Amino acid sequence: MSLLANTPEPPYYAVIFTSSRTEGDNGYGEIASRMIELAEQQPGYLGIESAREALGITVSYWTDLESIKNWKANAEHMEAQKTGRKLWYKSFKVRIAKVERDYGI
Repeated sequence: MSLLANTPEPPYYAVIFTSSRTEGDNGYGEIASRMIELAEQQPGYLGIESAREALGITVSYWTDLESIKNWKANAEHMEAQKTGRKLWYKSFKVRIAKVERDYGI
């Protein structure tokens, strides 16, 4: 997997998940990898970029809002969200943005 997602020409959508973790792994690494694997199977998924240090930042890219809604409602993803609230995160924030322009090298 490349460090940078190979996204199409805009517009598309970004789900930005930032988090502050609790102490210890507590199964987090395994489930985080599974969620990426599962997201890759979802219609509308475009890619992901993630950094998990003192502040965790994961940005996933989607073709449309309906695809994001369907991913949020995925049963296995919902279970991971529930565990995250109880066990893995001191705090988190989800932001959904429409990408109008992108550029880079």
